[in-house]
Amino acid sequence: MGDNGEPSGFSEEAMRGLYDMELRLPPPDIYGRLPAEQAPPPRPHYWGHRERLRQRFLSGGHAAMPEYELLELVLFNAIDRIDVKPLAKTLLATFGDLNGVVAASEHRLLQVAGTTPRVWLQLRIVEAIAHRMARAKVIQKCALASWDELLAYCRTVMAYRDTEQFRILFLDRKNVLIADEPQAKGTVDHVPVYPREVAKRALELNASALILVHNHPSGDPTPSQADISMTRQIEIACEAIGVVLHDHVIVGKGEELSFRSHGLI
Repeated sequence: MGDNGEPSGFSEEAMRGLYDMELRLPPPDIYGRLPAEQAPPPRPHYWGHRERLRQRFLSGGHAAMPEYELLELVLFNAIDRIDVKPLAKTLLATFGDLNGVVAASEHRLLQVAGTTPRVWLQLRIVEAIAHRMARAKVIQKCALASWDELLAYCRTVMAYRDTEQFRILFLDRKNVLIADEPQAKGTVDHVPVYPREVAKRALELNASALILVHNHPSGDPTPSQADISMTRQIEIACEAIGVVLHDHVIVGKGEELSFRSHGLI
């Protein structure tokens, strides 16, 4: 009884119920562990891996992390609760490296078992951020004075595309980059370009000079005869309106080729 005369603790009936329940439970082993059928399932080997990887990235940065771990961090936002390390390694093996994974087309990416539209979305976000950051280093700056940064930008946006793309960099009279526009998309080995349209767009933007850029999905930046002929036609069209063609750069996967450096302009 409590101080106020009320019953305290468990009733006798409740205590008998607890005792009966204990009798029905299987006894623990000599170490106090529950039998296997009563024990919770073992934790998977990757338990806590995501948080450990996030903390390692935050504390030490990305420099010491292999590419598959960086890709895992991206995949965490697209795939819940499962171990994504095998998928990260498969994607890298399929597309060569992190650049290849990020630039992979939707069709090819979704052919890899385990990928989903959410994975495609996360990679597109990463690609967009990379493009914006690279572009910020060259836009509204003298293209000829920041040539290395310009090539790095072209490499970022074009080197790993699986189809050809033709871009024009429009410069003002001080060679400051005022616009960067993709003009055409093509196949794996051809992109249609119309010199008249190039000259027309230069007039619309009041550009004084141009730099042409296109990629070779094969990875080899060696110009074809069609590339050389098309460049000459654009040069003639630009000369007619007083616009200078500074260069034509072909972007490969490991290197770039400048027409001017090779005496082709």
